[in-house]
This record gives sequence, C-alpha cells and structure tokens, in this order.
Amino acid sequence: MTRQFLRITAVLFVLSYFFFPAVSYAQTAPFPDMSVQGTVNLPTPPPPPVIPFIDLTVRNPQGGQEVAFSLQILLLLTVLSLAPSIIILMTSFLRISIVLDFIKRALSLQQVPPNQVILGISLFLTVLIMWPTFNTIYTNSIRPLAAGELSVENAYREAETPLKIFMFSQMRYSESGRKNIELFMAMRDLGRPNNLNDIPTYVLIPAFILNELTVAFKIGIYLFIPFIVIDMVVASALMSMGMIMLPPVMISMPFKLILFILVDGWGLLTGQLIRSFNM
Repeated sequence: MTRQFLRITAVLFVLSYFFFPAVSYAQTAPFPDMSVQGTVNLPTPPPPPVIPFIDLTVRNPQGGQEVAFSLQILLLLTVLSLAPSIIILMTSFLRISIVLDFIKRALSLQQVPPNQVILGISLFLTVLIMWPTFNTIYTNSIRPLAAGELSVENAYREAETPLKIFMFSQMRYSESGRKNIELFMAMRDLGRPNNLNDIPTYVLIPAFILNELTVAFKIGIYLFIPFIVIDMVVASALMSMGMIMLPPVMISMPFKLILFILVDGWGLLTGQLIRSFNM
C-alpha cells in the first residue's frame, strides 16, 4: 500500500509540474505589443420572404355590365372544368383509345403497355389529327378574345364551329352517323336537317359519341380475327397432344407478338387509325 501511494503521488507531482504552469502562463501571458485592433463585418441576413396578399371580395354589382362580366367569368370557368370531357368526347381521342385497348386485349397482354402509355399515345395522336381544328380555334377565337376584339359569347361561337365541322365530317359518309343524328333530332321533336346549321350542338355531340363507339368496335373486331385464329390453332394443337391442363394463352401469346412485330403492327395500326378520320 505504501509503495502504491508513493507511485500515485509521484505521477500527480509530475503532471502538476508540466500542466499547471502552462495553464497559468496561458491565462497570465500579456497580449503581443504589435497587435492591431479591428472589426469584423458580419454578412447581412437575407430579408424575410414576402408573401403576397390575396383578397377575394364579394359585393353587389353596381351595374348590368358587372353582372354580365361575372356571368362571362362563370361560363369560362365552366368550360375549363369541362375541358377534359371535351377533349375525350368531342375529338378523335375516343376512337383511338378504344382501338388501342382492343389491340392490347387481342394480344392477351395484361400490363404491357400500361394504361398511362396507351392514354399518352392516344393524346398525342389526337393532337396530330386535331391540329388543324385547334389551330382554327386559336386563330378565330382564343387570340381575338385575348386581344379584346371578341366578347366571350362570340369567342365561344367561333370555337364551337370548327369542332362541329369536325364531328359532322366523321358522320357525313357513315350510315350509322346519319341515323344517330336523325334519332336524336326526332327525340327533340326537330325536323330533318338539311345542313350542319340545322343540327344543334347538343344533338351533334351524342350522335358523334355513338358513331365513334360504333367505328371503334368495328375496328376492334377486325383486329381480333387473326389473333383468334392463332388461339384456335394453338388450342387444337394442345388438345391433340393431350396437354389439356396447359393454358393455351401462354403458348399463343408469343406467336401473336411475333406476328404483330413481323407485319409492323404499330405502324399499320397507327396509319390506318389516322386514315380512318375524314379530314
């Protein structure tokens, strides 16, 4: 015990000799004589973000002009909210999307291509087909309205006319299209139309939708026929070999894909779809 106590005492003495003088020197040493006093400029903090003040005031109109302006804004917002339905039902989007879904089912494909891809292809093909119509609407309706040359009502009429011409052109040479127009005209107790001006828009739109559904389903039937033949041949071959438990779809799908690629199916389908519209 005595030796251990002496060793601990010696170690503490050595540490105090080397450590405490340095600490005391650092605390008591004078500042150098050649030093120069100065200041340090801190960077200016950035200003706080400015949030704009948005005020929505509802008050009584002070004249008929303000009432008409409010109704025009309400009509414009209604048209914007219905824009997706207008694009789907009053353009070529309906026929293209249905035909592409038919070819996907005919090839026995479940997840490839995804629905988002099919809708994207349909959208861009619709823009390609409808570009002259959209250009006419922009030239005669949107640009004059933005320049203040047309009122909202006149701009709506100018935008309505090209769409009516496009829809009517798809049904003019179709027997089912003419029958659909006559059907809806008879439902509204209207006479037999002589030209496009005699057909109201609320009659032309449902007639166009039924016509597009009919044409799309006809194209889908033609697409299914060669692939049904492949399914029947594969199913007969499997039954003749006694492979009843093997699903024929698993065997026929590669042959369908090979046939579709060899005949350049996407190119043929896209070209015929575009040519099917009377432009």
